[in-house]
Amino acid sequence: MKAGYLSEFFTGVAIKRLSAVEADAARSNQHEFNGDKGLKSLFGPARQKLQGLFIYLSDNDDEPVVADGPLTWYDSRENHLTRSEHRLYFPTTSVSLCAAEGDLLVIGRRPQDSVLVLIVQGGSTIANQVLWLFNVRVDGYQGFSAREELETEQDRIGFAARFILEQIGVPVETAEETFLDKILARFGARFPRTREFSAFARSTLPDVDSKADPDSALMAWMEREEILFRTLEKHIIADRLTQGFHNDVDGFLQFSLSAQNRRKSRVGFALENHMEVVLAQCGIRFERTALSEGRSKPDFLFPGSKEYQQLEFNPLLLTMLGVKSTCKDRWRQVLQEARRIKEKHLLTLETSISEHQTDQMKDEKLQLVLPKGLHGTYSDSQRKWLLDISSFNAIVANRQRRAAII
Repeated sequence: MKAGYLSEFFTGVAIKRLSAVEADAARSNQHEFNGDKGLKSLFGPARQKLQGLFIYLSDNDDEPVVADGPLTWYDSRENHLTRSEHRLYFPTTSVSLCAAEGDLLVIGRRPQDSVLVLIVQGGSTIANQVLWLFNVRVDGYQGFSAREELETEQDRIGFAARFILEQIGVPVETAEETFLDKILARFGARFPRTREFSAFARSTLPDVDSKADPDSALMAWMEREEILFRTLEKHIIADRLTQGFHNDVDGFLQFSLSAQNRRKSRVGFALENHMEVVLAQCGIRFERTALSEGRSKPDFLFPGSKEYQQLEFNPLLLTMLGVKSTCKDRWRQVLQEARRIKEKHLLTLETSISEHQTDQMKDEKLQLVLPKGLHGTYSDSQRKWLLDISSFNAIVANRQRRAAII
């Protein structure tokens, strides 16, 4: 096990695509997967009883389907003199009932001898993310493709990998106690406004130059803010848990839900905050949440609302940028904003969005913008279409120069 790599969380993984027969078998009385070479590399020859965490994920649901249950790894011909036929037995769960042909099945052996059984909607963005995370190629409906010793450079846990791991139910500790005293001295044991906290995160990285390299700067700031926030969050939550809830179940649930919602919303605001600084330091004119039509407020409008409201101002020199840390189907919300602008842009940190989704974005004239460091999670054909932040800034700067000439 090597800290900071996938081996910290998995001793090995085996992945396959479910055939129609296997998906049907998940709903039958068989409840077994054939133990081919890939699974044997994870479990070995000996009979084992293991505890499983079952999760089903799709792009259509914000919350996963989760269940617990036992797993049995055994040789169905253990009394045969010359033959062995290993199988992995699993119970019927709410997760197995979701399985369909073409879904990904991921069997992940954990260091504590537990097993993560993940079923992921076939062709989805989260399926692409899982394949990228584990660096496994799955062809057709063949047997399991397996990997052990997950400690290559590809297996190093960075921003993208950490995000995907938490999506699949594997929390990653990012708190850094060395920062805690500085955070408490600045803010005390409370959650400050996101804009304040984003500025504090940037102040801890004084050598980052967003004008020279806006893509790297944005990622560095986001990663640092994530570490600082989790450090403060760990301190505040630990203090609240020490106080206890005195049989107040509703109070505990409300506290837990509040913590989860804070995490989700904070990332999106942090991304907007840091992008705002990138644009300002690169000398680009913009307005944040400027009013366009009705109650529509695009995250960023270029050059600003004054030019947007002037009907004589050439709409081809206007630009809008939506910001969503994750997309799913929420990217469509951007299409209704700033209607004078036909070709819209969307900044996201979402990795490995499916080609089906990016094709839909192209059809709707929505251009995706991602920090350069995340482009490698996409296919070759997608990468030719993606914009990085530096390229987006160049487009906007060129339009603003043309507007000044006019």
